Amino acid sequence: MKQKDDYLWKGILEDVFDDFLRFLHPDADKVFDLNRGITFLDKELEQLFPPEDDEFAPKVVDKLAQVYTHDGNEKWVLIHVEVQGTYRRDFSLRMFTYYYRILDKYHKRISAYAILTEASKKPRPNTYEEEFMGTSISYRFNIYKIAEQDDEALLASNNPFALVVLTAKAAFAGKNINNGGQSDEALLQIKIQLARELLIRRIAKGKIRGLMNFLRYYVRFDNSEVNTIFEQEVEKLTERRDTMGIEQLLLDREKNRGKREEAIAIAREMKKDGISIEQIAKFTKLTVKEIEKL
Repeated sequence: MKQKDDYLWKGILEDVFDDFLRFLHPDADKVFDLNRGITFLDKELEQLFPPEDDEFAPKVVDKLAQVYTHDGNEKWVLIHVEVQGTYRRDFSLRMFTYYYRILDKYHKRISAYAILTEASKKPRPNTYEEEFMGTSISYRFNIYKIAEQDDEALLASNNPFALVVLTAKAAFAGKNINNGGQSDEALLQIKIQLARELLIRRIAKGKIRGLMNFLRYYVRFDNSEVNTIFEQEVEKLTERRDTMGIEQLLLDREKNRGKREEAIAIAREMKKDGISIEQIAKFTKLTVKEIEKL
């Protein structure tokens, strides 16, 4: 998984977290008082699971959120996104590890969700079980596989998170399109259709921007020139309304934290995607000379 994909998933989950809850639980509004807001507990997760420098370590996106029920009780919701593309045998153990460490450290009851973005439709276990001489444990978590979802049902859904799922499906669908000049053309039509679906729905402006940027940068073309065609189509669909790029949003967030290295990482990924140095400089505020050296 590219580092930029990591940021994209983290960003979109924060943008549409309430919709995510409603998507998987139609009665979420009866359980949660979402009007009280949602607090993301990234620092709490970092204390338990420091970032790994090993490039071969499992690539995951974790979000821990605090929400409230209608009776005023505080609850924690853990979303663990498996974005490797290749399923690991220790996945259920990792899910259990997250659960017991949070429980042990903070004494909070949590509801855990695993979102699998792999293209495979092979069933994956949603339990972790151990037994030895009369002592046993069985841990079960919620699991959601992107590849198993039906396109028609997703298109029929009014929930914005359905468009996130469709975008994720488009990303690995693009890899399955036959190589050649028609691959990007077919993927272009998929992205334009999703952009059109997004803009005709009654979605809050802030969420539309986040969803559009997730679509724009999560689904990539082999030929960078096709990006220009897509942007032209988006301009037509949006009637030239402002659609700030996700890189700018992420950069602003990281710049406020004083992490210049994150701007460099984003610029490096943009450069790999064939985006012009001038555009990269505009988004990241790095100099042309700095970008040329990446």
